[in-house]
Amino acid sequence: MQKLAFQAYSLITKSSENMRYIFDPIRKKFVILTPEEWVRQHVVRYLLDDKKAPKSWVNVEKQFTLAGLQKRFDVIVFSADGSVQVLVECKAPSVSITQDTFDQIARYNMSFNAQYMMVTNGLNHYYCSFDYENQQYLFCEDLPMLNKLI
Repeated sequence: MQKLAFQAYSLITKSSENMRYIFDPIRKKFVILTPEEWVRQHVVRYLLDDKKAPKSWVNVEKQFTLAGLQKRFDVIVFSADGSVQVLVECKAPSVSITQDTFDQIARYNMSFNAQYMMVTNGLNHYYCSFDYENQQYLFCEDLPMLNKLI
């Protein structure tokens, strides 16, 4: 798979019946290794290893309802009180991050009210927080450590 703009993480992959799989430590199973999943698993390692998010606070690829439609988020990090600290949207490296990508995560965030959002295609990462009082996004250089947020 393509080298991404993350540090080198130890990711477990396997081949079976002409398919490649990668182990997801959150879902605790092997999933089909697509380019987007490659990015998603790097994001999971970044959140766990670099940002120290407790594993029990992280959810991957879960369904939710938005305006009566079934949607799926890529990664969410909760806090000890159950609020959403980080909402992440992952794209394959071949997919450019566009305004549509930011619009998508903004729509999803209407359901979650995350403190921070991350959009990445593995090559480019964008981080922002949302100022709910002034109704505006504030871009930041990186996410804070996630083991201390409440």
